[in-house]
Amino acid sequence: MRIGVFGGTFDPVHLGHLILAEQCREQAQLDRVLFMPAASPPHKQEQTLTPFAQRVEILALALSGNPAFQIDELEKDRVGPSFTVDTLTLLTQRHPNDNLAFMIGSDSLRDLPAWYQPKRILELAELLVMERSEWPCACPDALRASLGLGTDFPLRYRIVEAPLVAISSRDIRRRFKEGRSVRYMVPRAVEAYVADKRLYI
Repeated sequence: MRIGVFGGTFDPVHLGHLILAEQCREQAQLDRVLFMPAASPPHKQEQTLTPFAQRVEILALALSGNPAFQIDELEKDRVGPSFTVDTLTLLTQRHPNDNLAFMIGSDSLRDLPAWYQPKRILELAELLVMERSEWPCACPDALRASLGLGTDFPLRYRIVEAPLVAISSRDIRRRFKEGRSVRYMVPRAVEAYVADKRLYI
């Protein structure tokens, strides 16, 4: 099987996430997309996150009805920062006969050389690069150069074309706090859940 790995805080998940995941599933011919909420992302150590269990509940509401989209709570009980290389290593052990494809935005791709063990990440998974507004996708040769990879390194890299939907979880949290509309930015069930639990206010 071909399994897409979509990590993030998903605080909250929004329609931009879902559109990108569906385009990755279709264009990369994925059998399954695993949404993997991070417990403690290294780049957000100073940010207070909504409790993991509630972010999972929000994800479950958003993914309902799409059997190809699943939640993996692998990082729930992890101690310390949630490094991508550790997650991919554990997934490889769980799915030794499957091919992993790691979904990454073009903005994050530029930071990849500074990630923990970036070369190992590329050994473990194909990259599915999703273009972000104002962040054009780096070409494979530029990525090789930034990571010091030789031409013999088997870089698996695919650009996924998708609508550039400028929605962010940060903006959605702010809108909830200010009592503004988030209609058509998040699934209706997510909107109702957040309002009921009085999150982000």
